[in-house]
Amino acid sequence: MNSIMKNKSKNFSLPDVLTVSLAHLLHDIYSSFLAPILPLLIAKLGISVFQAGLLDIVRQIPSLFNPLIGLAADKVSVRYVLIIAPVITAMGMSFLGVASHYTAVVILVFVAGIGAALFHVPAPVLVKQVSGNQIGKGMSFYMVGGELARTIGPLVILGAISLWKLEGTYRLLPLGLLASVILYFRLQKLQIVKKKEIADKASIKPALKKLIPLFLTIAGFIFFRAGLKAALTIYLPTYMSMKGASLWIAGGALSILQLAGAGGTFLSGTISDKLGRKNTLLIIAIANPLLLWLFINVKGILVFPVLILNGFFLIASSPVILALINDRDSEHPSLVNGIYMTISFVLSSIMIMAVGTAVDRYGLDLTYKMAAIAAIGTIPFVVLLKEKKEKENEDL
Repeated sequence: MNSIMKNKSKNFSLPDVLTVSLAHLLHDIYSSFLAPILPLLIAKLGISVFQAGLLDIVRQIPSLFNPLIGLAADKVSVRYVLIIAPVITAMGMSFLGVASHYTAVVILVFVAGIGAALFHVPAPVLVKQVSGNQIGKGMSFYMVGGELARTIGPLVILGAISLWKLEGTYRLLPLGLLASVILYFRLQKLQIVKKKEIADKASIKPALKKLIPLFLTIAGFIFFRAGLKAALTIYLPTYMSMKGASLWIAGGALSILQLAGAGGTFLSGTISDKLGRKNTLLIIAIANPLLLWLFINVKGILVFPVLILNGFFLIASSPVILALINDRDSEHPSLVNGIYMTISFVLSSIMIMAVGTAVDRYGLDLTYKMAAIAAIGTIPFVVLLKEKKEKENEDL
């Protein structure tokens, strides 16, 4: 029987975890195209920084339907959803350079967002199924796939622009098709557990009601940290460009940040299995604003080691929060994960718009400082966090 089914013995299945992590890598390479080419889109379309930042919000609008996607994923096999997602995302992101109007760009990023929503809701649940008692470790592997994609993605899109100009980036679409072909053969070997019988019998409302305190705490953490994250991801290439960096250096800075983030995600989930989710998040919450403030004030070659430190702690909270979510619920895991992603989208979008407005009004330097100060607000929510794990032998 497949190793997923053997997971009832609580073994960590490295081959299966690596398969899902590879899927995450292939998919998210395309999702990472937007930030590096924002300076070019701003120049080509004559749009404001706020309008440019709004594109990332549009890309995440399909996340509003994450709970519905999650509810369906709890009842059916998600194999083919994961296979088709890279093609949808690749179609949206590969044609951004061809678009000659802001409206066309909005439509393309929305299509890419549909692919991302279809992939990211069920994937962490599959990781949970193959991670046994080491959910934090499994989420770290999964998130490393995403962070490596955000490291490789900027280099891929900038390389394509160098070869074919901005208008030639559509030539990257076949790579997305190839990714889906690879996933088709790899995921065929995974016997994905269906939850229909359990989900039909369980009452959804009571299951979600007991998770309200956790959702509120995580919501506060996400909200006060979202400005910092937007500043260091969406607006980093623009920030570096305004500081006089070339397009390659600006895009390279984002790749450096994301590569360091991959290191942070790889370690943080495993550390949280041993140190505890709360303690790990507290360290991250304290480090984030301090490191951003340091980044704002350093100059010259020192920018890059400080950027590496920022990247290491910036994404480190993601596998820890995913592990927290998957620690709590076993009857509707995809639904719960979908709700979490919707909360993350709504609150992050509010802060992204706030950051974009602040950049247009006050400039990037002051906006970065405000984001660092706001991130201090995450600390009280981590202090209020209460950890609670499900019984060790509870079935998925």
